[in-house]
Amino acid sequence: MPLSEQDQLQTVIDQIQSADWDGITEQMHQQGFALIRQVLSPQQCEQLQQLYPQARLYRKTVEMQRYRFGLGEYKYFNYPLPNLIERIRHEIYSRLAPIANVWFRVLKIERTFPPSHPEFLQQCQQHGQMLATPLILKYGQGGFNTLHQDLYGDVYFPLQLVIVLSQPNRDFSGGEFVLSQQNPRAQSKAVVIQPQQGDLLIFTTQFKPEKGSQGYYRVNIKHGVSPILQGERYSLGIIFHDAVS
Repeated sequence: MPLSEQDQLQTVIDQIQSADWDGITEQMHQQGFALIRQVLSPQQCEQLQQLYPQARLYRKTVEMQRYRFGLGEYKYFNYPLPNLIERIRHEIYSRLAPIANVWFRVLKIERTFPPSHPEFLQQCQQHGQMLATPLILKYGQGGFNTLHQDLYGDVYFPLQLVIVLSQPNRDFSGGEFVLSQQNPRAQSKAVVIQPQQGDLLIFTTQFKPEKGSQGYYRVNIKHGVSPILQGERYSLGIIFHDAVS
């Protein structure tokens, strides 16, 4: 018998809670990203893809070529978010807030992130940031996303996540996730990752701390997607701060 929607949701939450968060925390500190395998089932990925044409769910559609962001399209969800996305957003935030607080503390940035996501959204609202930022992205052949950072106001959370909803080398080829790391007074370093369908990739929104001989310094990081060689690639992006109205 197929699992009910509630049982499927609980399975996702159980997988998030049972992940190796000590290992994930260490990976975030060392490299600025970490991967949790197969958080969503193929069925859940397909269900999220099927939300794409339902216009009522979205507050804004962006044609990337128009703004020179790349080639493709993405749509920002409206509140209330679909239940699966809402639960993942809240659950992962509570795991990442301690990492974010360590980063800001060692870089001497005067902001503390509360332990729960609803409390953090209250901080966003106090700064006029009330628009939902989770989004679904769609790329066809030749599509790509230029290197960028997702900042939508004065209040931001330094970590975010993406879940690829299509299966590489079946639904599409190419379309790797790219991180570009700019160390001070040095050449940029690129990291290329190809998550599988349903994998959850956590990565830094803007920077990560790096320890040097005289303490910690900021390493700026951007992210993007390499060109799709063939097929279609869908992904779900979850950003934890809201956008300015």
